Amino acid sequence: MGVVVSLEDKKSSSGSVQPLVDLTKADMGRVNELILSKAGSDVEMIPEVANHLISSGGKRLRPMITLAAARMFGYEGDGHVKLATSVEFMHTATLLHDDVVDESDLRRGKSTARMIWGNQASVLVGDFLLGQAFKMMVEVGSLDALDVLATSASVIAEGEVMQLSAAKNLETTEDEYLAVIKAKTAALFSAAAEVGPIIASASKTDRQALRSYGLNLGLAFQLVDDALDYGGNAKDLGKNTGDDFREGKITLPVVLTYRRGSPEERQFWKEALENGVNDDKGLEKAKGLMTRYGALSDTIQRARHFGGIAHDALAPLDHSPQKEALLEVIDFCISRVN
Repeated sequence: MGVVVSLEDKKSSSGSVQPLVDLTKADMGRVNELILSKAGSDVEMIPEVANHLISSGGKRLRPMITLAAARMFGYEGDGHVKLATSVEFMHTATLLHDDVVDESDLRRGKSTARMIWGNQASVLVGDFLLGQAFKMMVEVGSLDALDVLATSASVIAEGEVMQLSAAKNLETTEDEYLAVIKAKTAALFSAAAEVGPIIASASKTDRQALRSYGLNLGLAFQLVDDALDYGGNAKDLGKNTGDDFREGKITLPVVLTYRRGSPEERQFWKEALENGVNDDKGLEKAKGLMTRYGALSDTIQRARHFGGIAHDALAPLDHSPQKEALLEVIDFCISRVN
């Protein structure tokens, strides 16, 4: 199925991650070497499971943001490489854990680690990567950076538990859902951006700007993912489309469609998400209802809103190639629905 969300009134450019990739290429080479080194272990299964996901083709957007944010403020050391690697390990660990919690079969177009090695191995290797991440944070020697990343790890875990509490609960409000993704997704984007100016000894104002940028970029990123699950395709999304529906997940398109629907339509959602009547026929009906009530386009409109806040967060900062690259990332994240 093609993408059903129209962005004809999108004001910004389509954006690209390529400027960020180009700017961080040398540093990312060092990050990739460190990833391979720190994912190693004498316990054979650990590097097997870790490398299965690490090498599966993700854009590594979060560590690139850390690298660019540090260079933006003139950082010349090597601590940003360790922090960027820590960020990527934290992200990888959450993916390993998420796939177990969500019982997902596909991740980035490949079988999930849990499908190959089992749930126990996925959880424990995720824990190993978190341990390695915190060791690298300590090696950098910045208590502020350690505090920001450690806090984000705690917030992410809270977000996962919040999502469990909201699972299949169709009374979830939009505010409650946004609180979940703020914790579960946006917190790591925010931390990844903020630790850059921290180790560059930038001002408190600069830290706040990058923190806000990352937070709002993360919110926009997740909302676009929510829309793509119903209006995208598996190749672009990196997982099966409709997985959120099949797993009974409450995402913003569902929240909006449920609240705007008739009593009969709300009963459909209860049968589908609460009672597990969620086959392909039900998925097509869900997509039709979302189109009828404008839920997908409104979800993207929310994403644009947060993307605009991210733009404004960086606006007062001096011009730099890194700033322009980070702005391009916002437009790219939202343009994924084109």
